[in-house]
Amino acid sequence: MTTPHPSPDTVRVDIGIHGMTCASCVGRAERALKKVPGVQEVSVNLATESARILVNASEQIEARLRRAVRDAGYEPVAANAAIDAPSESNWAGFSPVAWGLLLSLPLMLPMLGTLWGQHWMLPAWVQFALATPVQFILGARFYKAGWHSLKSLSGNMDLLVSMGTTAGWALSVWLWWSVPTNAMPHLYFEGSAVVITLVLLGKWLEARAKRQTTSAIRALHALRPDTAHLLGLDGEVDVPVDEVLVGDELVVRPGERFAVDGVVLEGLTQVDESMLTGEPLPVSKTEGDKVTGGTLNGDGRVIIRVKAIGVDTVLASIIRLVEDAQAAKAPIQRLVDQVSAVFVPVVLGLALLTLLGWWVSGQPFEVALINAVTVLVIACPCALGLATPAAIMAGTGVAAQHGILIKDAQALELAHKANVVVFDKTGTLTIGQAQLTDFVVSQAADEPVLLAIAAALQSGSGHPLARAVVHMAGERKLTLPTLTQSQTTPGKGLRGQVNGVDYLIGSVRWVQELGVTLGPLAGRLQAMQTQGATLAVLAQQTPDGLNALALLAFGDEPKASASAAIATLRRRGIQVMMLSGDNSAAALAMAHKVGLQASEVISNVLPGDKAAHISLLKQQGHTVVMVGDGVNDAPALAAADVGMAMANAGGGTDVAMHAAGITLMRGDLALVAAALDISDRTVAKIRQNLFWAFIYNVAGIPLAAFGYLNPVMAGAAMAMSSVSVMSNALLLKRWQPLLTKK
Repeated sequence: MTTPHPSPDTVRVDIGIHGMTCASCVGRAERALKKVPGVQEVSVNLATESARILVNASEQIEARLRRAVRDAGYEPVAANAAIDAPSESNWAGFSPVAWGLLLSLPLMLPMLGTLWGQHWMLPAWVQFALATPVQFILGARFYKAGWHSLKSLSGNMDLLVSMGTTAGWALSVWLWWSVPTNAMPHLYFEGSAVVITLVLLGKWLEARAKRQTTSAIRALHALRPDTAHLLGLDGEVDVPVDEVLVGDELVVRPGERFAVDGVVLEGLTQVDESMLTGEPLPVSKTEGDKVTGGTLNGDGRVIIRVKAIGVDTVLASIIRLVEDAQAAKAPIQRLVDQVSAVFVPVVLGLALLTLLGWWVSGQPFEVALINAVTVLVIACPCALGLATPAAIMAGTGVAAQHGILIKDAQALELAHKANVVVFDKTGTLTIGQAQLTDFVVSQAADEPVLLAIAAALQSGSGHPLARAVVHMAGERKLTLPTLTQSQTTPGKGLRGQVNGVDYLIGSVRWVQELGVTLGPLAGRLQAMQTQGATLAVLAQQTPDGLNALALLAFGDEPKASASAAIATLRRRGIQVMMLSGDNSAAALAMAHKVGLQASEVISNVLPGDKAAHISLLKQQGHTVVMVGDGVNDAPALAAADVGMAMANAGGGTDVAMHAAGITLMRGDLALVAAALDISDRTVAKIRQNLFWAFIYNVAGIPLAAFGYLNPVMAGAAMAMSSVSVMSNALLLKRWQPLLTKK
């Protein structure tokens, strides 16, 4: 299921839910919310303790949803309560566990003493005095949640724990009161007290692990400073960031973070964008360059003009994207939901069968009851509920830290199945900017002089090809002669006078129409045309007509990481293809540069037809990943099984983040293989977690039913199962992308 997105007639409501303990709680909360009139779609996440609801817009709808949550037995809180809460120490919330350990350890002494041949036994009233506060004070949370579960005719972990431990405690009281005064029966107070303590310990360890899984979002929230230096008539004034307006001018001092998105008006600096893009090297920023809120200013003082604030900033979009991914359910989670919906009633039935089976077979009632209690305790489906969301939270969080934003859990789960990756050419495999690749002159000509003349002719033009010529002259530090006259012919070229001589520069077709004499350059022109380059001719006006002086070839260069990234994908067994709107010659020339074969190139494709080619590959049975720049590739990105939008430095970041399931925050093509790798590893963690969660219950319940476990062992195993699932998921935080060398 993808993350719900509102339409004009619907709204999306996010609510935090406290008090959920297992997969059955998730099902109960979802059922309660779905009963509210107007609700279309609900996704409840145990790991984030939150609900995302798509509902028809109406008055007081959020209040009604919160009431439904409370009536189901849970506490509705702010959607980001867990993230926005102040940082807590690692020992926060440990006091109930400490009290439980303090009261339970004396009850465990007789059991420990038997290991050394000692037979200690506390008086029954001491055992009662130690166990009862644990049972009814520290364990009150289980009774409260279990009661709400019963009222809604469903079951959850709390119901199983409260029923099991109460049965053990009540059996001990009954045995204590029913035996002769001088007799010392075997009591089970330690079982009920230790089980509750172990469950509390497991939940505390689980909560610690959950705080680590939300660390990525916490880190993103922490990037935005609270104040900004507003530049006004009276100089610099510190104001809260929430009061900054679009169009304001802000001062950003060395070492400070940019508070909002903007454009540099004054100054020169280096900006660390690693937290947003994963790029470790600082990026130079000068007048006219864009800066992003949350990035770290280097050693220069700059003045910026505000372009976006609040929810419209790139940082806010990134946070929203990561939160969406962590709140959504992966398709594999549906199986877990179906199982957990019937799990608790089945466990209650098995516990009853265990009780009757042992009792009917002639065993004492207390033995039958203890085995039934063990079944109730060990069967808690906590690990099942955490297996998938914990892995998704850890995987999407660590991916975001390396510049890979995963929009939803479905994209994460599908990416690891990909066997075809299709790249758009311009702006994705290539730099996306025209460059002067060849400047060919006759042997007798002076190349630097002619390049300077060509640059002077085009120095006032904003055409991309003209800028490429001027840029080349600048790189070679040529001094441009004075242009005295200039006349542009749109779509063809321009004429001008340099140092009193008339020159012309324009397309091959135009100069041929004007009767230019190519002379010795004719052979080179034909050769360059077959290579698919865009060509222009520099010619001089003479009394005998136009004479060609130089040929200019323009082309897009492949990104430095393109060839290595394609080779990496091939090593993963993935077929790589290129989709381009260019003619066959130009497309094949670029394919050769990046290591693609002619059979892997689809050329002459109009933007509107790219999606049809992607759909055709899917019809052939392939799982297709489309990689594009997120601007004109949106239909193809949406048509693919997984769309990867590359947010290039030239812009299009917001478009990119809404056009595809995965956004790569920088133009390094190695991130494509890295995104597939984190998908592989996250899905592997989900499968590992689900395997161990299912195996734990499948193996544990029969062992408990046949008397091979006691309640204390069952409680420890149940607590540790949840902790192991969270710990296994947290191993993803150590992931590092194996970026290809440039």
